Amino acid sequence: MQRREDLVRFFTVRLRSAAAAEDLVQEIYLRLLTSEADVEVKSPASYLYRLGSNLMLDRLRGERRSAARERAWREVNQGGVGGPEVDDAPDALDTLDARQRLALIVQAVGELGPQTQRVFRLHKLEGLSHTETAEALGVSRSAVEKHMIAVLKHLAKRAP
Repeated sequence: MQRREDLVRFFTVRLRSAAAAEDLVQEIYLRLLTSEADVEVKSPASYLYRLGSNLMLDRLRGERRSAARERAWREVNQGGVGGPEVDDAPDALDTLDARQRLALIVQAVGELGPQTQRVFRLHKLEGLSHTETAEALGVSRSAVEKHMIAVLKHLAKRAP
């Protein structure tokens, strides 16, 4: 603890962040507490700075790897048009329209029996297959199919 302020100052300059330096010094002391006690250290001050430098380099390498993964992900999952990234998310009007249609569907399904509602929720909203839905509800696959047909017929009657 005698070297704490010196270590924070030393790593603040290198990391350009007092908060990051504080975290690093905390990690140094945590590492010291969890290291084996029978290891002989000839120069404790040098050991602290070397340990801190190694931890700092590990952290910087990890941040670079993370940034590279993030860049690669963005290149694959987002389009670019002449420089700035283009968001692939739907626009606000499409999102609003989809939410309104979903609300109408949920309202229409709410008019059906409880078992039919459960089948619809498991199959369409939670993404279970007909077989998985049948197993979850303890009914046959055929019963699930009949409930889904009933839902589709009901929705077709309600459609504008």
